[in-house]
Amino acid sequence: MADPSSYRPKPGQIPDSPGVYRFRDEHRRVIYVGKAKSLRQRLANYFQDLAGLHPRTRSMVTTAASVEWTVVSTEVEALQLEYSWIKEYDPRFNVKYRDDKSYPYLAVTMNEEFPRVQVMRGHKKKGVRYFGPYAHAWAIRDTVDLLLRVFPVRTCSAGVFKNASRTGRPCLLGYIGKCSAPCVGRVSDEEHRELAEEFCDFMTGRTGTYLRRLEKQMMEAADEMEYERAARLRDDIEALKKAMEKNAVVLADATDADLIAVAEDELEAAVQIFHVRGGRVRGQRGWVTDKVEEITTGALVEHALQQLYGEETGDAVPKEVLVPALPDPLDPVQEWLTGRRGSNVSLRIPQRGDKRALMETVERNAQQALVLHKTKRASDLTTRSRALEEIADALDLDSAPLRIECYDISHLQGDDVVASMVVFEDGLQRKSEYRRFQIKGFEGQDDVRSMHEVITRRFKRYLAEKEKTGEWADGDNTLADTSSDPLTTTSPEALANGLKDDEGRPKRFAYPPQLVVVDGGQPQVAAAQRALDELGIDDIAVCGLAKRLEEVWLPGEDDPVVLPRTSEGLYLLQRVRDEAHRFAITYQRTKRAKRFRSSPLDDVPGLGETRKQALIKHFGSVKKLRSATIDQICEVPGIGRKTAETIAAALARAAPAAPAVNTATGEIMEDEESDTTAETSGEPVSAGAPDERRGQER
Repeated sequence: MADPSSYRPKPGQIPDSPGVYRFRDEHRRVIYVGKAKSLRQRLANYFQDLAGLHPRTRSMVTTAASVEWTVVSTEVEALQLEYSWIKEYDPRFNVKYRDDKSYPYLAVTMNEEFPRVQVMRGHKKKGVRYFGPYAHAWAIRDTVDLLLRVFPVRTCSAGVFKNASRTGRPCLLGYIGKCSAPCVGRVSDEEHRELAEEFCDFMTGRTGTYLRRLEKQMMEAADEMEYERAARLRDDIEALKKAMEKNAVVLADATDADLIAVAEDELEAAVQIFHVRGGRVRGQRGWVTDKVEEITTGALVEHALQQLYGEETGDAVPKEVLVPALPDPLDPVQEWLTGRRGSNVSLRIPQRGDKRALMETVERNAQQALVLHKTKRASDLTTRSRALEEIADALDLDSAPLRIECYDISHLQGDDVVASMVVFEDGLQRKSEYRRFQIKGFEGQDDVRSMHEVITRRFKRYLAEKEKTGEWADGDNTLADTSSDPLTTTSPEALANGLKDDEGRPKRFAYPPQLVVVDGGQPQVAAAQRALDELGIDDIAVCGLAKRLEEVWLPGEDDPVVLPRTSEGLYLLQRVRDEAHRFAITYQRTKRAKRFRSSPLDDVPGLGETRKQALIKHFGSVKKLRSATIDQICEVPGIGRKTAETIAAALARAAPAAPAVNTATGEIMEDEESDTTAETSGEPVSAGAPDERRGQER
């Protein structure tokens, strides 16, 4: 725990100007970002008597080891810079709204030659029109199914579209009239794009125009006694009306507005947003956040506005935003919203009428969301805290291990040896910190040697990056006013770059764990501890979890630590270990699949997948198959002598590629660029499941 007075700026150093400030911990990681109309007054609030601070503010200032700031000219600039830094650094103590679920959007890919209507989740993409969010994906599909009668826009995937173009035959929707089939040239790309634009116009609330136009066409068809066309238009009108009925009118004047409501207590706050377009509720979403410090409802609203509109422009920002409390000061926020939209945005509190009644509905939703969240999370928070405390007690640690890293080795009979590193922070997965390693220095089923190599490589990186960032941390922890001197304006960024590589990406191993867990028993634990000792690292605890009896092994101990089967600490260690095993084996399978796809056996005529797999299963690897004799190859079921001779000749022609060598050092290139990557996907492994492949696939 740091003493805030140890890094408190000297009197007169902090400018009395608008700006943005950052608190960093001892590892130079940004843990809090804030903005202020007056930096001097705002920062002074953090360096008062600790007893007078909010508990979470006290935790933040005692975790921090330095503070720095950047002066800006206006409060609007401060608002923009604060949002950018929060997105960049993801500070643990900042107000971060977490979606209570992943909301689906109705998306129209206007950035493609033939726009496609589909359900999308996740980050928004440039050039795509989004509508929603919706509570359920099936609600989107029901709406789209009704609208495709009138706006037959493409909904198929790129693969289906390409296949239809190649064969000249549309998919089923093309045959039943729910797609205009641009894939086979029934409509031109201009006509199809016009259909997509009309679809978007209808979804934005411009419904009356299309209904009146269809009704007029229906009457004209009836007058001309084209009764089949009139009946089809009548059905189209009914489909549009049915789609409109799914969203009841809540504001009679066809208003475009977003309504934001907040429900809060001393520790947490829930935010609910209703998106109203054309007087109808087109989407709803909810967020939940921890309150890091004493923060007003207006400040919560300001953070919600940043989260909601920080990456939006144009019509995505409505003309009117209704809130329960106004940010203080109001003008910078309103000016920022106006800049995002490109025209005036009204930010106000509804007082009476339909808007006030709708706001009360949103507030009820926010209150219910907070109650539901607290009900779900109460046991989770308690359980995680108890698990970390049990681990600290069992391993005799000074404090609970807030960051745990776990390592596992995976291979197939000694080939394609890889390792994984997974990270849990505060008892939760931190997938952006996951890393994976290729081990190329040697082959064979030597998990102990592999573990020593991986731990060495990981913490060599940490020490190297610590040495680079140390030169920034050794000096004065504060920054003076950098707005006027062009020679010093880059100082804040230079400090930030201490935690980035040459290409501006976050460094991979910048932060150390409090606990290293290895998948294995006493030998693997000893190898990990030896690697740390060789690097001179003595402030990181090490333990291993042996899968057979779920025993916890410590370095230098002859007997394991046995935690009760009902222990929350043991359950957390099992989850960490199983996640490391899942991540490692997924990577190993991926590498093996790539090797099989590019196998020299692919060039053997008449050799199918079944016999290729039989060969690999029999010999274990292509390398061992290459060294086998023709008689040994003939022992594989289904392989005759002639085929064996063909296989041997093909393998002889395909000589193995030489490994890349560093010409400066003569060493085999290992992990400088390609050994690590963040977690992206993988099939889950159930906690505590037996390893059915041990001895074959690790």
